[in-house]
Amino acid sequence: MAPIRNLFIFLLPICLFVTLSSAADPFAFFNFEVSYITASPLGVPQQVIAINGKFPGPPINVTTNNNVVINVRNKLDESLLMHWSGVQQRRSSWQDGVLGTNCPIPPKWNWTYQFQVKDQIGSFFYFPSLHFQRASGGFGGIIINNRPIIPIPFATPDGDIVILIGDWYTRNHTALRKTLDDGKDLGMPHGVLINGKGPYRYNDTLVPDGIEHETIEVHPGKTYRIRVHNVGISTSLNFRIQNHNLLLAETEGSYTVQQNYTSLDIHVGQSYSFLVTMDQNASTDYYIVASARFVNESLWKRVTGVAILHYSNSKGKAAGPLPEAPNDEFDKTFSMNQARSIRWNVSASGARPNPQGSFRYGSINVTDVYVLQNKPPVSISGKQRTTLNGISFVNPSTPIRLADQFKLKGVYKLDFPTRPLTGPPKTETSVINGTYRGFMEIVLQNNDTKMQSYHMNGYAFFVVGMDYGEWTENSRGTYNKWDGIARSTIQVYPGAWTTILISLDNVGVWNIRTENLDSWYLGQETYVRVVNPEATNKTELPMPDNALFCGQLSKLQKPQDISSATPIMGGKLTMLFTLLTIFSTVISTLR
Repeated sequence: MAPIRNLFIFLLPICLFVTLSSAADPFAFFNFEVSYITASPLGVPQQVIAINGKFPGPPINVTTNNNVVINVRNKLDESLLMHWSGVQQRRSSWQDGVLGTNCPIPPKWNWTYQFQVKDQIGSFFYFPSLHFQRASGGFGGIIINNRPIIPIPFATPDGDIVILIGDWYTRNHTALRKTLDDGKDLGMPHGVLINGKGPYRYNDTLVPDGIEHETIEVHPGKTYRIRVHNVGISTSLNFRIQNHNLLLAETEGSYTVQQNYTSLDIHVGQSYSFLVTMDQNASTDYYIVASARFVNESLWKRVTGVAILHYSNSKGKAAGPLPEAPNDEFDKTFSMNQARSIRWNVSASGARPNPQGSFRYGSINVTDVYVLQNKPPVSISGKQRTTLNGISFVNPSTPIRLADQFKLKGVYKLDFPTRPLTGPPKTETSVINGTYRGFMEIVLQNNDTKMQSYHMNGYAFFVVGMDYGEWTENSRGTYNKWDGIARSTIQVYPGAWTTILISLDNVGVWNIRTENLDSWYLGQETYVRVVNPEATNKTELPMPDNALFCGQLSKLQKPQDISSATPIMGGKLTMLFTLLTIFSTVISTLR
């Protein structure tokens, strides 16, 4: 026993030294085992994707500037990438978890992501980005807290609640994928889940018996921060809590001007956080509702998510009809005006102790303008595809960022058109050439009949305008140049446009895509390549030591590179992992 104790005494100060040397930016460690389990969220047994045996997966709760280390073990029967939606991956698109930057993690292998949540706060979520897998689960919330020294623009809430909403099919992702590959539409979803569970049985006809529903317990008089994420496939959802006001406080990393809503439309891929005070009497429980928007209500009544808000002193169950959603199926003006009302709180500190609005985006000269137009699906070479500017994106076998690193030719074209093509649609690996430190204006023009959400990796962009019809140069006269919200996912209404402005200060290769999973899968995406011509490590971190290789670089990949799951920071972090493992073993031995 003495040698073990001596080893313990020897290792302890080393562990403390390694840990304390990173005290300014602490590490947060997570292990994700991604596997299939059987669940019945809508009463039908089906295969879902779980994280550590849980569906949905566990939340990632960290603080601004933490170094986040997530070891992902792929126990699926197909390749995997995890994407951290809204996390900007400053200087490190290597960790982004999409095909343009990363080779997939093969089945039965594991890989360690490491990234810093640099200068970010707010509500985000993670999900698997390949093979339509998000339709089977694998998602969970991400909370990035302020550092204690930086005030938040509201009283500290009494609790933090994550709610994941989304449309759901009783077919798994492989069956849904085959439907799309066969050129067919997915059809109406079978329901809406709230935190991976089906609807409360508010109606005996619409909701069958035996479905497990979500119950959220709260205490009277308390105020909670409720973070709501639409992690679904393609359905916009209206979120509301019976008899409770939703005080909007933050969206995707930006504090908002605080406004009360009785309900809010949350589109696919979007995240919001509300302050909700439990100020009602406790005669009964209350409904939490997520219902489909802009659809025929009589047909979609079954596609409604219902959970229960349960006061700790509640005297009875929720009963009666659900609180009504806005009645504007054929007139989306209400929803657009609601979206326009979401403004940036320019006096609040964000992740740093300076006002969010100190960045005067409205006075910066635009260097590049792109009008990205989507249309209904088209047939290209006999296959149903979706497009941006007439191009359906094809992911290369070698990721774009990896091709740049090794100076490979012919992997992609840096010729994405600034305006829609006039010729027939085509499939290409065509990428936008972003100007480092440029200021890009992107007009998202939705010429489809369905609502679209667009997301850009690596950035928060400024939402400066939206309207119906075709965008023109004169549309700039309607832009909000002062307090347009900064976020990473924005809706574009059918037959309408939305304009965003982006400061291209984050070097890397960044995906811009529709969040509607079916349209994304069929090619409605591209990448923005941002390169610093000086190529210094100050603007981009080096390629990680554990980088995966595929495509033209497959010969560089060795199986042991993955099984060891070496973190990217090399020496110090590898030593920390090793010492912590030995330390844990020693403690177990001493017991």
